[in-house]
Amino acid sequence: MNDVNSLSHTSWNCKYHIVFAPKYRRKVFYGQKRREIGEILRTLCNWKKVKIIEAEVCPDHIHMLVEIPPKYSVSSFMGYLKGKSSLMLYEKFPELKFKYRNREFWCRGYYVDTTGKNDKKIAEYIRRQLEEDRAGEQMTMGNF
Repeated sequence: MNDVNSLSHTSWNCKYHIVFAPKYRRKVFYGQKRREIGEILRTLCNWKKVKIIEAEVCPDHIHMLVEIPPKYSVSSFMGYLKGKSSLMLYEKFPELKFKYRNREFWCRGYYVDTTGKNDKKIAEYIRRQLEEDRAGEQMTMGNF
């Protein structure tokens, strides 16, 4: 499998592991909302020609392994992704407007790391993330 992509005058291989969360780390991604945010993120990535290699919507955060073309900076892509997705979420789920003041759905920051040649290990980590979160919750609940 060839990892190198091409633009008109550029060959590139830019993969990033990105993690971001809703404001106050509220656990809002269950059931229908989980599917809807997945669809919204896929749509927005398709519009910018960003390839999602692996993604997981956890109850209180999102992991994505993406290929972002070098014509976009990671920060401009994240501003676009978080800004447009929050507008689309408020449109689909109007009740969220009352929980998040000033229509600020996402936390201000995000985590990003370049993957280098470790993209397969990171994809596997993201696949297992939801299971690990659930196991961690069960362990903490068992302590009480």
